[in-house]
Amino acid sequence: MASSCAACKGSGDRKKKKQQKKPKCELIGYESLPEWLKDNEFIHGYYRCEWPMRETILSIFSIHNETLNVWSHLVGFLLFLCLTVLTAMVIPSDGISGTFEDASSARSYWGDLMSMANMTEALKHEAAAACLLLPPATTDLSENEEKIPTSCPPNTSSSPSHHHVALIQEDAGRAPRAADAASTDPITRWPLFAYLCGAMVCLLTSSACHLVLCHSERTAYVTLRLDYAGIAALIVTSFYPVVYYSFLCHPGLQRLYMGFITAFGASAVTASLVPAFQAPELRPLRAALFSLMGVSGFVPVAHKLVLYGGRQEAVVTAGFEALMGALYGLGAAVYALRVPERWFPGRFDLVGHSHQLFHLFVIAGAYAHYLGGVEYLRWRDADKCW
Repeated sequence: MASSCAACKGSGDRKKKKQQKKPKCELIGYESLPEWLKDNEFIHGYYRCEWPMRETILSIFSIHNETLNVWSHLVGFLLFLCLTVLTAMVIPSDGISGTFEDASSARSYWGDLMSMANMTEALKHEAAAACLLLPPATTDLSENEEKIPTSCPPNTSSSPSHHHVALIQEDAGRAPRAADAASTDPITRWPLFAYLCGAMVCLLTSSACHLVLCHSERTAYVTLRLDYAGIAALIVTSFYPVVYYSFLCHPGLQRLYMGFITAFGASAVTASLVPAFQAPELRPLRAALFSLMGVSGFVPVAHKLVLYGGRQEAVVTAGFEALMGALYGLGAAVYALRVPERWFPGRFDLVGHSHQLFHLFVIAGAYAHYLGGVEYLRWRDADKCW
Protein backbone atom coordinates (compact mmCIF):
# COMPACT_ATOMS: atom_id res chain seq x y z
CA MET A 1 0.00 0.00 0.00
CA ALA A 2 2.79 2.37 0.96
CA SER A 3 4.66 1.68 -2.25
CA SER A 4 1.44 2.20 -4.22
CA CYS A 5 0.86 5.56 -2.49
CA ALA A 6 4.43 6.54 -3.10
CA ALA A 7 4.03 5.71 -6.78
CA CYS A 8 0.81 7.73 -6.95
CA LYS A 9 2.52 10.57 -5.17
CA GLY A 10 5.43 10.43 -7.61
CA SER A 11 3.04 10.41 -10.53
CA GLY A 12 1.19 13.39 -9.06
CA ASP A 13 4.47 15.29 -8.59
CA ARG A 14 5.37 14.68 -12.24
CA LYS A 15 1.98 15.99 -13.34
CA LYS A 16 2.42 19.09 -11.20
CA LYS A 17 5.87 19.70 -12.68
CA LYS A 18 4.47 19.37 -16.19
CA GLN A 19 1.70 21.80 -15.32
CA GLN A 20 4.23 24.24 -13.89
CA LYS A 21 6.38 24.03 -17.02
CA LYS A 22 3.42 24.62 -19.31
CA PRO A 23 3.27 28.37 -20.02
CA LYS A 24 0.12 30.18 -18.99
CA CYS A 25 -0.92 32.36 -21.93
CA GLU A 26 -3.94 34.09 -20.52
CA LEU A 27 -5.43 37.46 -21.34
CA ILE A 28 -5.36 39.85 -18.41
CA GLY A 29 -6.74 43.26 -17.45
CA TYR A 30 -5.07 46.66 -17.51
CA GLU A 31 -4.49 46.76 -13.75
CA SER A 32 -2.45 43.53 -13.86
CA LEU A 33 0.01 44.87 -16.43
CA PRO A 34 3.57 45.90 -15.57
CA GLU A 35 4.29 49.60 -15.97
CA TRP A 36 6.13 49.18 -19.28
CA LEU A 37 2.99 47.71 -20.88
CA LYS A 38 0.54 50.31 -19.57
CA ASP A 39 -0.26 52.72 -22.37
CA ASN A 40 -4.00 53.33 -22.62
CA GLU A 41 -6.04 53.14 -19.43
CA PHE A 42 -9.30 53.36 -21.39
CA ILE A 43 -8.71 49.85 -22.82
CA HIS A 44 -9.52 47.63 -19.85
CA GLY A 45 -8.95 44.04 -20.95
CA TYR A 46 -7.74 41.39 -23.40
CA TYR A 47 -4.03 42.12 -22.87
CA ARG A 48 -1.20 39.67 -23.49
CA CYS A 49 1.68 39.95 -21.05
CA GLU A 50 5.14 38.35 -21.17
CA TRP A 51 4.09 35.41 -23.29
CA PRO A 52 6.82 33.12 -24.69
CA MET A 53 7.96 34.21 -28.14
CA ARG A 54 6.44 31.21 -29.91
CA GLU A 55 3.01 31.79 -28.36
CA THR A 56 3.35 35.51 -28.93
CA ILE A 57 3.91 35.06 -32.66
CA LEU A 58 1.14 32.48 -32.98
CA SER A 59 -1.24 34.88 -31.25
CA ILE A 60 -1.60 36.58 -34.64
CA PHE A 61 -4.34 33.99 -35.21
CA SER A 62 -6.09 34.56 -31.85
CA ILE A 63 -8.34 37.28 -30.49
CA HIS A 64 -6.90 40.00 -28.22
CA ASN A 65 -6.83 43.79 -28.15
CA GLU A 66 -3.93 43.94 -30.65
CA THR A 67 -5.35 41.55 -33.26
CA LEU A 68 -6.81 44.24 -35.52
CA ASN A 69 -3.75 46.47 -35.01
CA VAL A 70 -1.58 43.65 -36.34
CA TRP A 71 -3.79 42.67 -39.27
CA SER A 72 -4.75 46.17 -40.42
CA HIS A 73 -1.16 47.14 -41.16
CA LEU A 74 -0.21 43.66 -42.35
CA VAL A 75 -2.96 43.82 -44.97
CA GLY A 76 -1.80 47.36 -45.75
CA PHE A 77 1.72 46.07 -46.32
CA LEU A 78 0.43 43.42 -48.75
CA LEU A 79 -1.61 46.10 -50.54
CA PHE A 80 1.44 48.30 -51.10
CA LEU A 81 3.52 45.31 -52.11
CA CYS A 82 0.97 44.61 -54.85
CA LEU A 83 0.97 48.29 -55.84
CA THR A 84 4.76 48.21 -56.13
CA VAL A 85 4.71 45.15 -58.39
CA LEU A 86 1.87 46.57 -60.48
CA THR A 87 3.63 49.92 -60.83
CA ALA A 88 6.86 48.25 -61.92
CA MET A 89 5.02 46.14 -64.49
CA VAL A 90 2.61 48.71 -65.92
CA ILE A 91 4.28 52.12 -65.71
CA PRO A 92 7.10 52.34 -68.31
CA SER A 93 10.55 52.82 -66.80
CA ASP A 94 12.58 53.34 -69.97
CA GLY A 95 11.38 56.78 -70.92
CA ILE A 96 9.22 55.49 -73.77
CA SER A 97 6.67 58.21 -73.10
CA GLY A 98 9.38 60.80 -73.79
CA THR A 99 9.26 59.84 -77.49
CA PHE A 100 5.80 61.28 -78.10
CA GLU A 101 5.23 64.19 -80.43
CA ASP A 102 3.57 66.42 -77.85
CA ALA A 103 2.06 66.51 -74.37
CA SER A 104 -1.41 65.49 -75.57
CA SER A 105 0.00 62.30 -77.10
CA ALA A 106 1.67 61.37 -73.79
CA ARG A 107 -1.49 62.08 -71.82
CA SER A 108 -3.49 59.91 -74.20
CA TYR A 109 -0.93 57.14 -73.72
CA TRP A 110 -1.18 57.40 -69.94
CA GLY A 111 -4.97 57.35 -70.15
CA ASP A 112 -4.87 54.02 -72.02
CA LEU A 113 -2.00 52.59 -69.97
CA MET A 114 -3.92 49.86 -68.21
CA SER A 115 -5.65 48.61 -71.35
CA MET A 116 -2.33 48.62 -73.21
CA ALA A 117 -0.76 46.58 -70.42
CA ASN A 118 -3.52 43.98 -70.71
CA MET A 119 -2.91 43.67 -74.47
CA THR A 120 0.87 43.40 -74.21
CA GLU A 121 1.08 39.62 -74.53
CA ALA A 122 -1.35 39.49 -77.46
CA LEU A 123 0.61 42.16 -79.32
CA LYS A 124 3.86 40.28 -78.77
CA HIS A 125 2.45 37.09 -80.31
CA GLU A 126 0.97 39.05 -83.21
CA ALA A 127 4.29 40.76 -83.93
CA ALA A 128 6.20 37.49 -83.78
CA ALA A 129 3.81 35.85 -86.23
CA ALA A 130 4.10 38.78 -88.63
CA CYS A 131 7.89 38.64 -88.56
CA LEU A 132 7.84 34.92 -89.40
CA LEU A 133 5.47 35.35 -92.34
CA LEU A 134 6.97 38.49 -93.94
CA PRO A 135 10.21 38.35 -95.96
CA PRO A 136 13.18 40.45 -94.80
CA ALA A 137 12.97 44.06 -95.96
CA THR A 138 15.84 46.22 -97.15
CA THR A 139 16.34 49.94 -97.31
CA ASP A 140 18.22 51.50 -100.24
CA LEU A 141 20.65 54.24 -99.33
CA SER A 142 21.61 55.95 -102.57
CA GLU A 143 24.48 57.89 -101.06
CA ASN A 144 26.36 54.99 -99.54
CA GLU A 145 24.87 52.25 -101.75
CA GLU A 146 24.47 49.97 -98.74
CA LYS A 147 21.71 47.61 -97.83
CA ILE A 148 20.48 47.54 -94.24
CA PRO A 149 18.53 44.35 -93.54
CA THR A 150 15.61 44.43 -91.13
CA SER A 151 13.91 41.35 -89.73
CA CYS A 152 10.48 42.94 -89.64
CA PRO A 153 9.12 46.24 -91.02
CA PRO A 154 7.97 48.78 -88.42
CA ASN A 155 4.26 48.71 -87.58
CA THR A 156 3.40 52.39 -87.55
CA SER A 157 -0.25 51.75 -86.74
CA SER A 158 0.45 50.23 -83.31
CA SER A 159 3.73 51.83 -82.24
CA PRO A 160 3.24 54.75 -79.83
CA SER A 161 6.46 56.40 -81.03
CA HIS A 162 5.87 56.59 -84.81
CA HIS A 163 5.29 60.36 -84.66
CA HIS A 164 8.72 60.80 -83.15
CA VAL A 165 10.31 58.60 -85.84
CA ALA A 166 8.73 60.75 -88.56
CA LEU A 167 10.03 63.91 -86.91
CA ILE A 168 13.55 62.50 -86.78
CA GLN A 169 13.41 61.66 -90.49
CA GLU A 170 12.17 65.16 -91.34
CA ASP A 171 14.85 66.87 -89.26
CA ALA A 172 17.71 64.57 -90.29
CA GLY A 173 19.31 67.37 -92.30
CA ARG A 174 19.75 69.76 -89.37
CA ALA A 175 21.98 69.52 -86.31
CA PRO A 176 20.31 68.34 -83.08
CA ARG A 177 19.53 70.95 -80.46
CA ALA A 178 20.17 70.62 -76.73
CA ALA A 179 16.44 70.90 -76.07
CA ASP A 180 15.77 67.92 -78.36
CA ALA A 181 18.27 65.78 -76.47
CA ALA A 182 16.77 66.77 -73.13
CA SER A 183 13.23 65.97 -74.30
CA THR A 184 14.11 62.30 -74.90
CA ASP A 185 15.70 61.72 -71.48
CA PRO A 186 13.57 59.39 -69.35
CA ILE A 187 11.99 60.75 -66.18
CA THR A 188 13.37 58.72 -63.31
CA ARG A 189 10.97 56.62 -61.27
CA TRP A 190 13.05 56.18 -58.11
CA PRO A 191 11.22 58.81 -55.98
CA LEU A 192 7.91 56.97 -56.39
CA PHE A 193 9.46 53.57 -55.65
CA ALA A 194 11.32 55.04 -52.67
CA TYR A 195 7.97 56.17 -51.30
CA LEU A 196 6.41 52.74 -51.86
CA CYS A 197 9.32 51.12 -50.01
CA GLY A 198 8.95 53.63 -47.15
CA ALA A 199 5.26 52.84 -46.87
CA MET A 200 5.92 49.09 -46.78
CA VAL A 201 8.63 49.51 -44.13
CA CYS A 202 6.28 51.57 -41.96
CA LEU A 203 3.37 49.14 -42.24
CA LEU A 204 5.46 46.01 -41.71
CA THR A 205 7.38 47.33 -38.68
CA SER A 206 4.14 48.55 -37.14
CA SER A 207 2.48 45.17 -37.58
CA ALA A 208 5.50 43.35 -36.11
CA CYS A 209 5.65 45.76 -33.19
CA HIS A 210 2.01 45.23 -32.23
CA LEU A 211 2.45 41.47 -32.48
CA VAL A 212 5.56 40.87 -30.33
CA LEU A 213 5.72 43.97 -28.10
CA CYS A 214 4.14 42.10 -25.16
CA HIS A 215 6.90 39.44 -25.04
CA SER A 216 9.28 41.34 -22.76
CA GLU A 217 10.33 44.83 -21.79
CA ARG A 218 13.47 44.56 -23.95
CA THR A 219 11.42 43.43 -26.96
CA ALA A 220 9.03 46.31 -26.42
CA TYR A 221 11.91 48.79 -26.34
CA VAL A 222 13.44 47.51 -29.60
CA THR A 223 10.21 47.09 -31.57
CA LEU A 224 8.85 50.48 -30.57
CA ARG A 225 12.03 52.13 -31.88
CA LEU A 226 11.63 50.21 -35.12
CA ASP A 227 8.02 51.39 -35.27
CA TYR A 228 9.07 55.05 -34.88
CA ALA A 229 11.77 54.57 -37.51
CA GLY A 230 9.14 53.14 -39.87
CA ILE A 231 6.88 56.16 -39.32
CA ALA A 232 9.79 58.48 -40.04
CA ALA A 233 10.62 56.49 -43.19
CA LEU A 234 7.04 56.88 -44.45
CA ILE A 235 7.02 60.63 -43.85
CA VAL A 236 10.47 61.25 -45.32
CA THR A 237 9.91 59.19 -48.46
CA SER A 238 6.50 60.83 -48.92
CA PHE A 239 8.38 64.05 -49.61
CA TYR A 240 10.55 62.57 -52.34
CA PRO A 241 8.01 62.39 -55.20
CA VAL A 242 6.56 65.78 -54.22
CA VAL A 243 9.88 67.58 -54.13
CA TYR A 244 11.65 65.77 -56.96
CA TYR A 245 8.93 66.15 -59.57
CA SER A 246 7.67 69.56 -58.44
CA PHE A 247 11.14 71.10 -58.70
CA LEU A 248 12.42 69.06 -61.62
CA CYS A 249 13.54 72.29 -63.30
CA HIS A 250 15.04 73.70 -60.08
CA PRO A 251 17.74 71.28 -58.84
CA GLY A 252 18.84 73.69 -56.11
CA LEU A 253 15.39 73.64 -54.52
CA GLN A 254 15.28 69.87 -54.96
CA ARG A 255 18.42 69.42 -52.90
CA LEU A 256 17.31 71.95 -50.28
CA TYR A 257 13.92 70.40 -49.55
CA MET A 258 15.04 66.77 -49.79
CA GLY A 259 18.03 67.42 -47.55
CA PHE A 260 15.84 69.19 -45.00
CA ILE A 261 13.24 66.43 -44.66
CA THR A 262 15.90 63.71 -44.57
CA ALA A 263 17.69 65.51 -41.72
CA PHE A 264 14.37 66.08 -39.94
CA GLY A 265 13.54 62.37 -40.18
CA ALA A 266 16.97 61.35 -38.87
CA SER A 267 16.51 63.73 -35.92
CA ALA A 268 13.09 62.26 -35.12
CA VAL A 269 14.47 58.72 -35.13
CA THR A 270 17.36 59.81 -32.88
CA ALA A 271 14.95 61.45 -30.42
CA SER A 272 12.81 58.31 -30.34
CA LEU A 273 15.80 56.32 -29.07
CA VAL A 274 15.49 58.08 -25.71
CA PRO A 275 13.64 55.67 -23.35
CA ALA A 276 11.54 58.47 -21.81
CA PHE A 277 10.08 59.19 -25.25
CA GLN A 278 7.81 56.14 -24.87
CA ALA A 279 6.20 57.31 -21.62
CA PRO A 280 2.37 57.38 -21.87
CA GLU A 281 2.26 61.02 -20.75
CA LEU A 282 4.37 61.93 -23.79
CA ARG A 283 1.78 60.56 -26.22
CA PRO A 284 0.80 64.11 -27.35
CA LEU A 285 4.48 64.95 -27.87
CA ARG A 286 5.02 61.87 -30.04
CA ALA A 287 1.96 62.71 -32.12
CA ALA A 288 3.08 66.35 -32.39
CA LEU A 289 6.62 65.46 -33.51
CA PHE A 290 5.55 63.23 -36.37
CA SER A 291 2.66 65.54 -37.24
CA LEU A 292 5.12 68.44 -37.49
CA MET A 293 7.19 66.42 -39.92
CA GLY A 294 4.13 65.87 -42.06
CA VAL A 295 2.90 69.45 -41.82
CA SER A 296 6.29 70.70 -43.00
CA GLY A 297 5.31 69.27 -46.38
CA PHE A 298 3.00 72.27 -46.76
CA VAL A 299 6.02 74.43 -47.60
CA PRO A 300 7.16 72.70 -50.83
CA VAL A 301 3.54 72.20 -51.92
CA ALA A 302 2.80 75.91 -51.49
CA HIS A 303 6.06 76.76 -53.26
CA LYS A 304 5.04 74.50 -56.17
CA LEU A 305 1.71 76.30 -56.51
CA VAL A 306 3.50 79.66 -56.54
CA LEU A 307 5.84 78.46 -59.31
CA TYR A 308 3.17 76.91 -61.51
CA GLY A 309 0.16 79.01 -60.58
CA GLY A 310 -3.13 77.51 -61.66
CA ARG A 311 -1.75 74.81 -63.95
CA GLN A 312 -4.01 71.78 -63.85
CA GLU A 313 -1.21 69.33 -63.03
CA ALA A 314 -0.01 71.39 -60.06
CA VAL A 315 -3.54 71.77 -58.69
CA VAL A 316 -4.42 68.07 -59.11
CA THR A 317 -1.26 66.86 -57.37
CA ALA A 318 -1.73 69.42 -54.60
CA GLY A 319 -5.26 68.06 -54.12
CA PHE A 320 -3.95 64.55 -53.51
CA GLU A 321 -1.37 65.92 -51.07
CA ALA A 322 -4.07 67.86 -49.21
CA LEU A 323 -6.18 64.70 -48.97
CA MET A 324 -3.21 62.75 -47.63
CA GLY A 325 -2.46 65.46 -45.06
CA ALA A 326 -6.07 65.57 -43.91
CA LEU A 327 -6.21 61.80 -43.42
CA TYR A 328 -2.90 61.72 -41.56
CA GLY A 329 -4.00 64.68 -39.42
CA LEU A 330 -7.27 63.01 -38.46
CA GLY A 331 -5.40 59.83 -37.59
CA ALA A 332 -2.92 61.69 -35.40
CA ALA A 333 -5.76 63.53 -33.63
CA VAL A 334 -7.63 60.29 -32.93
CA TYR A 335 -4.41 58.69 -31.64
CA ALA A 336 -3.56 61.60 -29.33
CA LEU A 337 -7.09 62.10 -27.96
CA ARG A 338 -7.78 58.36 -27.60
CA VAL A 339 -11.31 58.49 -28.88
CA PRO A 340 -13.78 56.80 -28.84
CA GLU A 341 -12.57 54.65 -25.92
CA ARG A 342 -12.13 57.78 -23.79
CA TRP A 343 -15.89 58.30 -23.91
CA PHE A 344 -16.80 54.65 -23.28
CA PRO A 345 -13.94 52.97 -21.36
CA GLY A 346 -13.82 49.21 -21.81
CA ARG A 347 -16.32 49.07 -24.68
CA PHE A 348 -13.77 49.27 -27.49
CA ASP A 349 -11.16 46.89 -26.13
CA LEU A 350 -11.32 44.54 -29.12
CA VAL A 351 -12.77 46.55 -31.99
CA GLY A 352 -12.95 50.25 -32.75
CA HIS A 353 -10.41 51.84 -30.40
CA SER A 354 -8.25 54.80 -31.40
CA HIS A 355 -5.15 52.94 -32.51
CA GLN A 356 -7.12 50.78 -34.93
CA LEU A 357 -8.75 53.88 -36.42
CA PHE A 358 -5.33 55.53 -36.62
CA HIS A 359 -4.06 52.59 -38.69
CA LEU A 360 -6.95 52.89 -41.15
CA PHE A 361 -6.31 56.62 -41.59
CA VAL A 362 -2.63 55.94 -42.25
CA ILE A 363 -3.38 53.37 -44.97
CA ALA A 364 -5.95 55.66 -46.62
CA GLY A 365 -3.55 58.63 -46.54
CA ALA A 366 -0.68 56.56 -47.92
CA TYR A 367 -2.85 55.33 -50.79
CA ALA A 368 -3.96 58.89 -51.61
CA HIS A 369 -0.30 59.89 -51.79
CA TYR A 370 0.44 56.99 -54.13
CA LEU A 371 -2.26 58.23 -56.50
CA GLY A 372 -0.66 61.65 -56.32
CA GLY A 373 2.72 60.13 -57.22
CA VAL A 374 1.21 58.55 -60.34
CA GLU A 375 -0.19 61.95 -61.30
CA TYR A 376 3.31 63.41 -60.96
CA LEU A 377 4.65 60.83 -63.41
CA ARG A 378 1.82 61.57 -65.82
CA TRP A 379 2.65 65.28 -65.63
CA ARG A 380 6.41 65.01 -66.06
CA ASP A 381 6.31 62.33 -68.73
CA ALA A 382 4.10 64.65 -70.79
CA ASP A 383 5.74 68.02 -70.15
CA LYS A 384 9.25 67.36 -68.87
CA CYS A 385 10.93 70.62 -67.86
CA TRP A 386 9.79 73.82 -69.52
